Amino acid sequence: MPTDDALRTLAELERRYRALPTHLTKQSRLEQALRLSIDQHWPHAQRLPSHRLICQHLNVARNTLAGTIQRLVEQGLLMTDHGRGTWVHKPSTATATREPDIALSQRGERVLADIGASHVQSGAFVPGVPDIAHFPIARWRHLYSRITVPRNTLLLSYASGGYGPLKRAIADFLACWRGIHCDHDQIVITEGAHHGLQLCAMALADVGDRVVMDSPYYWGARNVFETSGLRLEHAPWSPRTGYREPLPAPHPTLLYFTGSHHYPLCTATVSAHKRELAAHLCPTWVLEDDYEFGDGTQRDLLFNDAAANRILVGSFSKMMFPGLRLGYLVVPRALSAPINRLRSGVFREGRLLDQAVLAAFIDGGDLDAWCRRTAAVYLARQRTLAELLAGTPGIEAISPPAGNVSLCVELSGTIDDERLADSLLSRHHLVVRPLSRVCSDGDERRGLVLGIGMIKEEALIDHGRRLAEGIRHFIARERRRQRR
Repeated sequence: MPTDDALRTLAELERRYRALPTHLTKQSRLEQALRLSIDQHWPHAQRLPSHRLICQHLNVARNTLAGTIQRLVEQGLLMTDHGRGTWVHKPSTATATREPDIALSQRGERVLADIGASHVQSGAFVPGVPDIAHFPIARWRHLYSRITVPRNTLLLSYASGGYGPLKRAIADFLACWRGIHCDHDQIVITEGAHHGLQLCAMALADVGDRVVMDSPYYWGARNVFETSGLRLEHAPWSPRTGYREPLPAPHPTLLYFTGSHHYPLCTATVSAHKRELAAHLCPTWVLEDDYEFGDGTQRDLLFNDAAANRILVGSFSKMMFPGLRLGYLVVPRALSAPINRLRSGVFREGRLLDQAVLAAFIDGGDLDAWCRRTAAVYLARQRTLAELLAGTPGIEAISPPAGNVSLCVELSGTIDDERLADSLLSRHHLVVRPLSRVCSDGDERRGLVLGIGMIKEEALIDHGRRLAEGIRHFIARERRRQRR
């Protein structure tokens, strides 16, 4: 018979495993459940139940468990002794072998000290991940097999300025969904939005130059600019009142906006507000990152393809699936040739097979159909979640439901949203991002940024109720703690 300790350990692991999305593979769910348990609950030298018991309770194969445990052993999170068992490995600083100190650059240290990508990239409400469970992977696989034929061996070579048919397909897509009419040679193919921003920072700014961003800001863009050696300044923005004084000094090198939908506030941007800020600052370059693409009905972009200093940044990762890592820039005509040469000289170019498949996916109408479907699904999910959260203590506002993958819940300024996010993860297995971590100094807003792409419709009501319950319980605990 298993001991009481083994049963409690098994119950903890099973609870975390069952809470993870069922569209993930059993191996992925098992590895994440073990990681979360080791990181947040189990102490050093905690003995795991027998492999047989774990496999029985979680209904996983022995080889699935063995492979997962082997990876965690290699990463130093578990230790095993053949025939005796498996234990959690959390060496104390006193007993651990001292690793040599590695001196990162000051830019690298600043990025690591601030917000970055979470080590948890799946689960209910994880931000920034689209609905990959319903992506038409069979259609994608068919296009890939059709294109990867012997006569297409040139697609295995370096690219020169990107795949021409993909540029033309993107130009047509932007004309349909954004009302932007540009020449295909204004389009620069990138490996996602971050790469596009890095390329802009490299081509258009020098170390020490200033870049102005909104507050709250998109952490991914902030990290790209930080590691490029730029000086970051912020202009706090509210969709109701616009930009708040005091504003940064005029003439920054770069002015960065999110696109038609603000991230992380997850609400429609206001082009009039952007124009006023741009007129006040007179930046050398204006970058507009169409991060939250949406359904195409909201086109409040400042970008103008005829302007000499405006650049549109786009990515297919949030529209389709994150692993695609393909995006684009739309640049002024005079910038197209030099920025393409710079891209080739520094990063080289490739991935022509992926570019060719994406071009066929767009030309065949598959991307249009996918965007229409996800916009309708996201809108319905956001409406449902807003109804479930309405009236929850501490919630002051919820971003209006829209056909986008993210939702923002604004909280009372007295709530510690970082501790709330930790509580929701550890107690309720819900992954959210605290809004305060992406607010500049002096911007005291508190909130939660939620993703709705990873939640199946049948699980949304349960997850939404758990989220509301987790917020209520956290506030009640905080009030009791403050009274003591």
